[in-house]
Amino acid sequence: MSHHILQGRTEAEVLWHRRRSFLQAAAAWTAMGGYGAALAQQRSNVVELAGDAFVNGQKLLQDQYIQTGDQIETGPDSHLVFVMGNSAFLVRQNSRMTVERGATLNAVSVLRLITGAIVSVWSKGNSRQITTPTLTAGIRGTGVYTEIAPDGRTYFCNCYGTVELSTMTDRALSRSQYHQSFWVDPQPRAGRQLAAAPAINHTDEELERLAALTDQRTAWQELGRKGVKDGAGYMDPGHVHPLAR
Repeated sequence: MSHHILQGRTEAEVLWHRRRSFLQAAAAWTAMGGYGAALAQQRSNVVELAGDAFVNGQKLLQDQYIQTGDQIETGPDSHLVFVMGNSAFLVRQNSRMTVERGATLNAVSVLRLITGAIVSVWSKGNSRQITTPTLTAGIRGTGVYTEIAPDGRTYFCNCYGTVELSTMTDRALSRSQYHQSFWVDPQPRAGRQLAAAPAINHTDEELERLAALTDQRTAWQELGRKGVKDGAGYMDPGHVHPLAR
């Protein structure tokens, strides 16, 4: 358990990428040409569906196509892996989210997480956003983990890349090569909503698998090294990027 700390999540949830069904589905997705080929051949962009998921209130079928504008919901003990444009998403169980249309029908401009958790990998490009009830994160090319805790706090990890974080009280620019994590409180504490957090509830391998689905690599794969996975750094004393008020 030293490689990932779990809080309110199960080992099985973060090890979905080891399932034979996913490995076979990912291999088939790559062999068939990935997202571009799926779009051209009007095939599904769902890589794997385990358990029940719903799109706009209707049960999602494995061969169905998820579009921008759709509301996505996963049930208990389920997860959903899908690709849209140059971005890949893993939606954990008991999650609800919408994907809003970007410059084209097949590009996401805003991912709105309402409940639950999602791992996502985004190619480089114009700024897009992930929002929760307490946070707006402007992303360029990055891998991130976003979770809404039962107490209403948002947990956000910039696993790699550059992210602009914005809350009612705080603005911050996070640059990360290896897991920089934050808690976002619903109400300010000592005038701030953002606080440093440990790296919890997601793994390097999840990001690597999602990146591979869109022919990308994570920052640590490109660098050939990893940092210390404690999520800290951004708000440590003496850090070069203090929070801007």
